[in-house]
Order: sequence, then structure tokens, then C-alpha cells
Amino acid sequence: MFRGREVRRFAVLFLVITAAAAAAGFAIRPAAGALTLALAAALGTAFFAFTKARYRSIARLSEQIDLVLHNAERLYISESDEGELAILQSEITKMTLRIREQNEALKREKGRLAESLADIAHQLRTPLTSANLILSLLKNSPGEKERKALLRETEELFLKMEWLIDSLLKLSRLDAGIVEFQSGRIDVNALMSAALRPFLIPMELHGVQVRTDLPRGMEMTGDGDWLSQAVQNILKNCMEGAGDGGRIEISGVDTPLYTEIAIRDSGPGFEKEDLPRLFERFYRGKDSGAAGYGIGLALCKTIITRQGGTITAKNHPQGGAVFTIRFPK
Repeated sequence: MFRGREVRRFAVLFLVITAAAAAAGFAIRPAAGALTLALAAALGTAFFAFTKARYRSIARLSEQIDLVLHNAERLYISESDEGELAILQSEITKMTLRIREQNEALKREKGRLAESLADIAHQLRTPLTSANLILSLLKNSPGEKERKALLRETEELFLKMEWLIDSLLKLSRLDAGIVEFQSGRIDVNALMSAALRPFLIPMELHGVQVRTDLPRGMEMTGDGDWLSQAVQNILKNCMEGAGDGGRIEISGVDTPLYTEIAIRDSGPGFEKEDLPRLFERFYRGKDSGAAGYGIGLALCKTIITRQGGTITAKNHPQGGAVFTIRFPK
């Protein structure tokens, strides 16, 4: 108890005041001095007994905190009858529970990160292995036609790896908060044309038809470059869903309250179990053999929501999947 500086200071001050009061009392009358000493002794004993009890309570509280910190099974600190200590114990218990919850969340996030890194490594290893196999086939392929086909396949593999790495870098920049969106008025028809441009040749090769029905002069507010990236991810998903000879329909609605873009494909749509998790990072669907990396839609949602918009996905009543982007005005 006397290790505390404030207790030592109080003891010294109390003794000085008691000595001065006793001296004054004895100077007036011996009985007054004796009464002063008796009263000071009683008050001092009561104070130090009370202080000692408080320090014992604080020591027990410290022991319980230590037990909570070093024992994963123990979560709560026993209640105290004293007002201030009871409040302190309640707040410490709340803090402990919150720290435990955060630690559990960090553990889960660490586990997901490890799984994601393993998935990324696997996704990169697969095209690299295929590329190495194709390169070995090129050495023993005398025909010009076969060599061109193998080279084209190798180029597609490297493009897939480039897309994966580029998407991961963009996601990491968004997560780090170092991306500053340049907000401005965007012509939706021009935005859609820019987003479709990289897919024109692949769509022609696979016989995918695109029909666009967007009102003339339709505008929205946002960063055109990043929104074009988001729409490209949706178009990529729709093109893969539509398959060879499929269709993609792009429509828009412009109201005084919001601007809405709907992108629909003619594919089989989504599995019911996949719908709630479509925009989760690295989620590739119930079917483990599903195409893609589970990155594009997560990146798309991050880009849109960070700019105040919303995106939803569902199965169209007439078949196929439909993505809806909406920005308030």
C-alpha cells in the first residue's frame, strides 16, 4: 500500500497536521491534546484500513485481468460491490470481450488470407504448368499451323495471368485506401463503348451477340476509368456465362432519383446457393470446377460501392443472369 506515492504523501501530511493539532491542543489544555491524538488515531486507522481494503480489491482485480489475458477459457471478471471498482470492472470486461472478438476476427481473416494466397498460387501455377507444357510441345511440333495454335493458347494463358495479377494489385490499392476517385459527369453510352472495346474480338470469335439499349444523353457521376474497369469485369462474367453463340443485353433507366444500368446474359444463370456470395472475394461458386478466380466481381463491387453506387446480381425470370448497377443523383 505504501508503495503508492500518493499514500506516502498523505501519510506525511496527516502526521504533520496531527502533530500541529496535538501541540495546539496540549497548549490549550492537556485533555484537548489527548482528544486530538485519539481522534487522529481513529481517523487514521479507519482511513488506512479502508485504503488497504481498496488496494486488496485492486490487487484481486489485477489478478483476474491477468487470468483473463492468459486463459482463453476465462472471459469475465467477477463483479465487485464497490461503486467505482464495479464500474471499472464492467468497462474492463467490455474491453476484454471486444478484444477477444477482434482477435477471433483477425484469426479468421488470417485463415482466409492463407487460403486466398494458396488459391492464388494454385491459379498461377496452373497456367504456368500449361505454358511450360506447350513450350515443350513447340520444340517437337514441326507444323506451322500447330505452332500458331500452341502460341495462341500460350498467349491466352499469359493474358489470364496478367489479368489476375492486375486485379489483385487493384484490390490491394483499394484496400490500402490509396486510390482517389476522380468524380465527374460520365456519358453512359461512351462508358459502355469503352468497356466493350476489349471484348469485341473475343465476342466475335465466340459468336456472342451484344444488344445495347441505353437512353441518349444518359449520364452518371463517378470515375470513368474505374467504372469502366468494373463494367468490364461484369461483361467478362456475362460473356463466360453466355458461352458460344450467346447473347448479352445492356439496358438503362434514367430517372430523377437514380441512373441504372442492367447487363443480362443468356446463360444458365447462378446457382441458388451462390447468389448470396457472388461478390465475396475468391468465391468461385459451389461447383469447384467453376471458371474464373473469384476476384472480378469482388473488385467490381468495391469500385462501385466506394463511389456511392450499388450493384446486385440475380437470375432473370426469363433465364440468364442479370447485373444491376445503380447510382443515385
